[in-house]
Amino acid sequence: MSRPKVFVTRRIMPEALDLIAGAADLEVWPDDEPPSPAILREKAAGADAILTNIMDRVDAALLEAAPGLKVISQLAVGLDNVDVAEATRRGVPVGYTPGVLAKATADTAFALLLAAARRIGESERWVRNGHWDLAFHPLRWLGVDVHDKTLGIVGLGQIGLEMARRGQGFDMKLLYHSRTRHPDLEARYGLAYADLPTLLAESDFVSLHVPLTPETRHYIGAAELRRMKPTAVLVNAARGPVVDSRALYTALKEGWIYAAGLDVTDPEPIPADDPLLTLENVVIAPHIGSASVAARGAMCRLAARNLIAGLNGDPLERCANPEVYRRN
Repeated sequence: MSRPKVFVTRRIMPEALDLIAGAADLEVWPDDEPPSPAILREKAAGADAILTNIMDRVDAALLEAAPGLKVISQLAVGLDNVDVAEATRRGVPVGYTPGVLAKATADTAFALLLAAARRIGESERWVRNGHWDLAFHPLRWLGVDVHDKTLGIVGLGQIGLEMARRGQGFDMKLLYHSRTRHPDLEARYGLAYADLPTLLAESDFVSLHVPLTPETRHYIGAAELRRMKPTAVLVNAARGPVVDSRALYTALKEGWIYAAGLDVTDPEPIPADDPLLTLENVVIAPHIGSASVAARGAMCRLAARNLIAGLNGDPLERCANPEVYRRN
């Protein structure tokens, strides 16, 4: 009996590849750059399962070309690159990796918050460029405090909740906005619910943790940035297009807000001539939110287990479209 065929779109942790290799014939894309859409369709057409990440477009055309797919396993929490509705229509379960990266991503988001507030990136570049001419000056490198300030969290999923817990450690007042209220979490973590305009107006730090959907594209634009305090810091560790990049550039350039910390940009990678890169009051990381050894290892193993379950016809450990199991 022939073994199922699996295509993995990027090299991942060896222990996860070993798990898959024990259950299927495995092909791993060897390059750091993702396979082109045409190559991905070609590989998927001959596969029983694919393991993807956020740079891979899994759309209706790919699914049409790959009628033999039994499962799609995404190495991420976000699924904006996958046509989940079309996969559901075709009866293909879609796995993803929530939970295991929440703490690591919140660590990164809070690090960006601190770096933007206290001008860490700007001052570090200043030192490297040989400009540190005085040992100390009382009026140089003044930033804004983080402790005892108000943190506004937009999106109270697992990562947003972890961000709140980190804010507690800095004695911050915690506001949140999400599609649904969470009275149990409000009581447990001292959170206060606010509508988005109120949260933007009252927060000293605004941290974004919403998925990218048609409704959240440019969720933070010029009007929203205008509502924020001129001393406020915006943090985006969600998806780049959640923020209107042009509006953000204007807000930072003209002083509508104090600073920003970004783990994501629109587009990614950010072009070398993007105007945001000319500003000192923005810290930009190359989408490293979950990039700890432990978190990425856990993500890879979960993605492998999801894929193997799908190959075996078993329910996925973490399935983004569980309704596929209720079709019959």
